[in-house]
Amino acid sequence: MSANSFDARSTLQVGDESYEIFRLDKVEGAARLPYSLKVLLENLLRTEDGANITADHIRALSGWDSQAQPSQEIQFTPARVIMQDFTGVPCVVDLATMREAVKELGGDPAKINPLAPAELVIDHSVIADKFGTKDAFGQNVELEYGRNKERYQFLRWGQTAFDEFKVVPPGTGIVHQVNIEHLARTVMVRGGQAYPDTLVGTDSHTTMVNGLGVLGWGVGGIEAEAAMLGQPVSMLIPRVVGFKLTGELKPGTTATDLVLTITEMLRKHGVVGKFVEFYGEGVSATSLANRATIGNMSPEFGSTAAIFPIDDETLKYLRLTGRDEQQVALVEAYAKEQGLWLDPAAEPDFSEKLELDLATVVPSIAGPKRPQDRIVLANAAEQFALDVRNYVEDDDEAGKESFPASDAPAATNGVPTRPTTVTALDGSTYEIDHGAVTVAAITSCTNTSNPYVMVAAALVAKKAVEKGLTRKPWVKTTLAPGSKVVTDYFDKAGLTPYLDKVGFNLVGYGCTTCIGNSGPLPEEVSKAVNDHDLAVTSVLSGNRNFEGRINPDVKMNYLASPPLVVAYALAGSMKVNITEDALGTDTEGNPVYLKDIWPSEAEVNDVVANAIGEDMFNKSYQDVFAGDAQWQALSIPTGNTFEWDPQSTYVRKPPYFEGMTMETTPVSDISGARVLAKLGDSVTTDHISPAGAIKADTPAGQYLTEHGVERRDFNSYGSRRGNHEVMIRGTFANIRLRNQIAPGTEGGYTRDFTQDGGPVSFIYDASQNYQAAGTPLVILAGKEYGSGSSRDWAAKGTALLGVRAVVAESYERIHRSNLIGMGVLPLQFPEGASAESLGLTGEETFSIAGVTELNDGTTPRTVKVTTDSGVEFDAVVRIDTPGEADYYRNGGIMQYVLRSLIRK
Repeated sequence: MSANSFDARSTLQVGDESYEIFRLDKVEGAARLPYSLKVLLENLLRTEDGANITADHIRALSGWDSQAQPSQEIQFTPARVIMQDFTGVPCVVDLATMREAVKELGGDPAKINPLAPAELVIDHSVIADKFGTKDAFGQNVELEYGRNKERYQFLRWGQTAFDEFKVVPPGTGIVHQVNIEHLARTVMVRGGQAYPDTLVGTDSHTTMVNGLGVLGWGVGGIEAEAAMLGQPVSMLIPRVVGFKLTGELKPGTTATDLVLTITEMLRKHGVVGKFVEFYGEGVSATSLANRATIGNMSPEFGSTAAIFPIDDETLKYLRLTGRDEQQVALVEAYAKEQGLWLDPAAEPDFSEKLELDLATVVPSIAGPKRPQDRIVLANAAEQFALDVRNYVEDDDEAGKESFPASDAPAATNGVPTRPTTVTALDGSTYEIDHGAVTVAAITSCTNTSNPYVMVAAALVAKKAVEKGLTRKPWVKTTLAPGSKVVTDYFDKAGLTPYLDKVGFNLVGYGCTTCIGNSGPLPEEVSKAVNDHDLAVTSVLSGNRNFEGRINPDVKMNYLASPPLVVAYALAGSMKVNITEDALGTDTEGNPVYLKDIWPSEAEVNDVVANAIGEDMFNKSYQDVFAGDAQWQALSIPTGNTFEWDPQSTYVRKPPYFEGMTMETTPVSDISGARVLAKLGDSVTTDHISPAGAIKADTPAGQYLTEHGVERRDFNSYGSRRGNHEVMIRGTFANIRLRNQIAPGTEGGYTRDFTQDGGPVSFIYDASQNYQAAGTPLVILAGKEYGSGSSRDWAAKGTALLGVRAVVAESYERIHRSNLIGMGVLPLQFPEGASAESLGLTGEETFSIAGVTELNDGTTPRTVKVTTDSGVEFDAVVRIDTPGEADYYRNGGIMQYVLRSLIRK
């Protein structure tokens, strides 16, 4: 019950229904706020309790100074929580463990129960093992259930054991696409109240729902657990960047081209920790599907959220996707009543402003390793010729096994080349080289939620087939939509056969290639690539192309629109100038160019208008939580505490609460610490958190082998996130990680200074030796440390490896807060300083003094860092809010929540 200090409680009549609302116009200054801050203001009005959320907090938000640096803490209470299975399984594991911990501390286990609606979509577990055949989807689903039975049984138990927790079973879609098409409310109704739909999600691309006017962003699993248990999210009132859109996109450009342009602009501008809000006349010209694509990419440009206000386009989309008329009427009435309706002519008060004329957007891709590295499509082949030199060694000798190749990389017009002949299983031969497109994937909710680019891809396939073209034989082609609606409209439009004929058969409804679940390349291609160290490429319609993410055999990765993914599958190489060179020849031997098979805007719009309807969404989502016969047939335990299987290699009880008491242990300074890893700039959570395939000769692979798991059943790190033993061993084990204290290595290696001479060792093995010796550990890092996905295991694994502190030049928001949530101290080098400028090698012993000031209820601005080599500096303490300080004092957010719930 709100304290209602501003007399904001009121009613809103919509048709025959009456709703309680909290009126924003009761608060002076509310009208001038950006849309996103109005949503936060309503949140505070409704949840004002006089303690954690006070009238002063409300006044601070309504009196927001757009030019001030963030300093005022508020407590945001999200309306709901959304999860995917990679990040959601650890959440449910932790909740199950918390129930036992509460019981051991004398509390009521039933208190550990979601207090806000929590929905989990199983979408990250399908791997595109099978492709290019009509039964690829069915085969991949069978493999998925076989690999993940224990996890799925655990989630089915959770669905029965916890209130307000629902699971969307496998084979349904991708979490963010399911969210915008079905789960998102835009305006929530609960207990007779109507209020803006807000959320946090255990995936950084939760921001896709910002396209619907819903404020939400990705958090770590540990923060999501706290939100589910009624804990508000501590945050500083952010700066809000206004991004003005004008004009309209030109024919031939796509949502992908637009979002890559915006990503490049915002990365250059700098929006980490800020909200981005789109406004202006161009918003009205931007379809909801395009808005969602832009919102999805918010983590790629670094903002907390990237939101669009509600307007007629929002209502149109809600109707199309099957929301009932009362809900649509409520959204319209509420938004207009509360000043949340888009005014295209308005110029709200923003902290900073950018502007883009949509007519200036040109066809683009991004790569070879970051989403913000946009390349104009016409320049892509030329840029590849420059970038490939970073991935090949000119003096390197080629392998000479069963694949004929030149003795060394030759150069043709300055482009390194190593032609390699491959013999396919049917006896045919073909030649691949650096730049060969070995993966072409229509994947990721980023674009598969957008019918315009999906239809364009299918039309490119149709025109290609009609010209007699098909994919090159070395290209692994996959289609993995984010919902079943996509294949329904392909079928209705008669486009599915053409996609099949060029190799884009359905492989699954889930997050495949974009998350690293691309599956293996054909054996003969993989062998050729590895034997001759070829710098081959992938082209995907996703949002992430970080090193080592897409496929272990593929060094260079490019983001592109779905129609360009099809085109590159036809071309077969990044060396092809796709805007000018022929993609192949037709049945009469004539060259076929991209312009010959590129559909017109009218063609695309005609298919979208005639093939997509509300009935498709109603059919796909009418019983979305029930699952198929396989899901329903899973046997599950009963009871409100889980029956842990000591033999399970998927789900194990984690050690976070072992030895925990109701009283906190005072925080201490750090002395005698060693460096576990010294890292450069732009180290992502992909580099830190276990992801992708598990190799047999790694600590994680050795653990599974010792526990009787055959290599073929290793599955992926993501699927084993419920087993902390596997995950610890995979932390900092990315095959592209470069630890500077172990020069010449690539992967999860360090030097172990518990041994004479500090020999090179696996990071996990060294960590175990350090912990046995009682030696604390630190990480040294460069700029943008922890950018990328909101992976809680990047922080959990760091903590369980014995790391007490991280010292970086700068952090991405989510990972910094997750470190605190696991009791790891995030520190920052002084402005302008770095490990290099201070002369740190990583071989020093570190001490950190001043941390104990936290025991007095205050947070020090800096702490003193000293080394045995004589280097000293004052590191900035990146505990940014009092709430974060409370988490750190308690040893982590889960311990804080547990103690709080027991004391209630």
